[in-house]
Amino acid sequence: MKIDAPQEIAIYFLVFAVPFGSLLQINLGGVNVTAADALLLLAWLLYLARGVARRKIELRLPPLALPFVIFILAAAVSITVARSFTDSIAELAKWIEMFAAYWLVAQFFDEKNVTRLLAVMFCAGLAQALLGAYQYYFRVGPEGFLLFGGANLRAYGTFEQPNPYAGYLGLILPLAFGTGLGMLSEISKPFFLQKNGFEISKLLLLFFFISSVSVMLAALFFSYSRGAWIASAAGLGITALLVLVRSKRAATVAIVLGFVVLIVVGLGEINVVPNIITERFATVGDYFNFEDVRGVRANDENFALLERRAHWQAAVGMFEDSPWVGVGFGNYAIAYPNYALPKWDDPLGHAHNYYLNVLAEAGGIGFFTYVILWGAIFFVVGRAAVVSKGWQQGVIAGAFGVLVALSIHNFFDNLFVHALYIQVGLTLGIVEVLQSDGRMVG
Repeated sequence: MKIDAPQEIAIYFLVFAVPFGSLLQINLGGVNVTAADALLLLAWLLYLARGVARRKIELRLPPLALPFVIFILAAAVSITVARSFTDSIAELAKWIEMFAAYWLVAQFFDEKNVTRLLAVMFCAGLAQALLGAYQYYFRVGPEGFLLFGGANLRAYGTFEQPNPYAGYLGLILPLAFGTGLGMLSEISKPFFLQKNGFEISKLLLLFFFISSVSVMLAALFFSYSRGAWIASAAGLGITALLVLVRSKRAATVAIVLGFVVLIVVGLGEINVVPNIITERFATVGDYFNFEDVRGVRANDENFALLERRAHWQAAVGMFEDSPWVGVGFGNYAIAYPNYALPKWDDPLGHAHNYYLNVLAEAGGIGFFTYVILWGAIFFVVGRAAVVSKGWQQGVIAGAFGVLVALSIHNFFDNLFVHALYIQVGLTLGIVEVLQSDGRMVG
């Protein structure tokens, strides 16, 4: 079904509202409602209003509808034991919105709409990257974010904290990178082999790719977020492999990439790579260990690590006390005081590991259905990346890279905040549109 202009415009504004919407939020009954929430609802209301006026409403369930609904229902079951019904509804709404954003794009967009949607996404990412660069160089922000004795400041954009800011960039970088590779592969073909020629919109998209990727990579570095660095590197790497694996040059590229990694590691050993990078990664391995932090003395070097481990232990304690349904979806912070370790009283809002967070809040039932949902998402997007062709293959490979980056980053944090779940939903919708168009062409 063709999308109307007002609905399409609302979705493009929604893309910008994901990173900037927190600047325009209101509190309704203890729940913060952002511009992103309002625009997503508006886009659906515009369609329903048109359907009522024409006395015809058509809804086509996308392939991931069932696993989404199963997880949402499982999470809803945990609300029966929640101490804060408001917090549970707010958390559940995030997943409903992710599903709604995915469904919205999958239902109404076509390839041309997706091309414009990608361009808008890259513009939004570029805007955030430029803001982060400004904060980094001009030291605009909280004193606690200062680096190198006050010479620079960790970039945080409009996200209040560097980690979700870097996480947002990690949800766009692989997509932009994959799109660029796909565009370049199309341009490299002889004109007569290109499907319907090469549209000017794709050339503009390539321009946005080149400019946005370079600036976003710099801004990602300025965030000084180790989790985002690792996650984004993995996402970009898998995107490149998925795009290039069919090429005869794949083996050469893989060898070159391998040598680059070895060179970087080697140069780090002889202190050619700046200490700011090697020191930042020196303790990364510690984040994959799980040990009791009670009695361990905190200092400036290990504080962040111990704080995360303390919250991981609290999450495990919640799961052990309520292994089936947890403490209630969205209720980690409410339940935390009963499980807090000595000297770690601040609940921080979540467990700083989304997998443990789901286990604590929704129990084994919720966690099992979350694994089903995430497995289905990886399967659908991965299969699409393998069978697709042309520039679409690059976009879908980038979407798979986004999922990899998101999944890795969620080991260190919770990226389903600040409307980033809507960004994920839009990306999944893009994949469904491109693979559907590919099936119709085939």
